[in-house]
Amino acid sequence: MTTAHTATPIERVPGRAWTVRLTGSADRSATVSCSNTACKMPARSKDLAALRRFAAQHAAAHAKAASPRPHAWCHCGSTQCEAHPDSRTHCAGTVVLVLRHDPTMGRVWNVEEVCAACAPLLANTTVVARAARPGRGNGQPPAPVPAARPDVPGGFSSPTAGPDDRPAAPTRRSRRAAQRPQRRSTGRQR
Repeated sequence: MTTAHTATPIERVPGRAWTVRLTGSADRSATVSCSNTACKMPARSKDLAALRRFAAQHAAAHAKAASPRPHAWCHCGSTQCEAHPDSRTHCAGTVVLVLRHDPTMGRVWNVEEVCAACAPLLANTTVVARAARPGRGNGQPPAPVPAARPDVPGGFSSPTAGPDDRPAAPTRRSRRAAQRPQRRSTGRQR
């Protein structure tokens, strides 16, 4: 007797990445560029502080507008984990969305979908959101939940936004995890 598996597996997709870069010129002006060509960038300017603020807000806007997809591959793993060469690990765990920015350089901001194993190994990284775990009940992927898109500052635009790009819900932490259990006395004296 042959048993057929009826649930359709979810295909894995490459992890997404956005790079926002501040590039200087010989005339002491600078420009901001984004790896998403649909994004609107300000004109070249000599106000470097304003351009730096814009770049940071723009990277944060990408992180806010996109939520990590549970069926994505680790973007770090797709580059053979070049971002953490001293620490070898196998990509594993849930997908998280991270924002990387080295304050000593101050010119590049990266937003990436990476795995939970690589995220703590990446320098100057903040985990912005975690992917929702797929439903385990019937083997079917969870139905997409329509969500209203909030306005995002920083000149962000994404004409190809799909249901997997909806904003992530804010994460809540339980207070119980922080409490330590108290030992009960057994009534015996020592």
